[in-house]
Amino acid sequence: MIREGDRIILVDERGRKYLTRAEGRKLQTNLGVVDLGQAVGKEPGSRLMSHLGREFVLLLPSPADYLEKIRRVPQIMLPKDAAQIVAHTGVGPGWRVVDAGSGSGALAIFLGNLVRPDGRVFTYEIREDFVEVARENVRLAGLEGTVIVKRGDVYQGIEERDLDLITLDLPRPELVLPHAQRALKPGGYLAVFAPCVEHLQRFYGEVGKFGFIGLKTIECLVREILVKEGGTRPSSRMIAHTGYLTFARRS
Repeated sequence: MIREGDRIILVDERGRKYLTRAEGRKLQTNLGVVDLGQAVGKEPGSRLMSHLGREFVLLLPSPADYLEKIRRVPQIMLPKDAAQIVAHTGVGPGWRVVDAGSGSGALAIFLGNLVRPDGRVFTYEIREDFVEVARENVRLAGLEGTVIVKRGDVYQGIEERDLDLITLDLPRPELVLPHAQRALKPGGYLAVFAPCVEHLQRFYGEVGKFGFIGLKTIECLVREILVKEGGTRPSSRMIAHTGYLTFARRS
């Protein structure tokens, strides 16, 4: 049952989502005004009506909803790329992870939902304004005990040890390699996001010096399929290049 103050998602008949709270105020939408107080006491899957008689489905937000709707300062890593980290490392409950740089905290939130309740994600960010945004997004996602946002520079070092995974979304990931080697447990994973080939080449030029094995780089492209009776076809639009993901393991 939805309680007052709970985070909720409203989905309108066009599929548009609204991340908000169940509380005594009004939500303005293109399909009318919705009284959010109606949500209190209802079950997920219930329907709310706007003043124009338009229907909204009431749901609890999933991790994917938070990724889609959180406040963004820099561009976040998209779910298509974050999912590849899961597929290639197997990150799960109990893992200890370092994520650098945090940006808006999107990847840290994604990983935090996977490692809880006993795992931890320590996410490093050098800019104070981004740290504040990331902390607020982590709070809204209900992951304050799992995701720890730290103001720090991983080029200077990583405090944590015995890590299962380190993710890097930085201009010079190769500068973190000596620190990553010390911080990861044997067999631990390093995942590096690089937006362009030049970053990738610099990283490849250094990674072999630090005992990492199983080096592999991928690019993930996603295209939606439009399904209609007698007319199923690929969409003319797709989520194409966002960056390259490189995976390696500490030997």
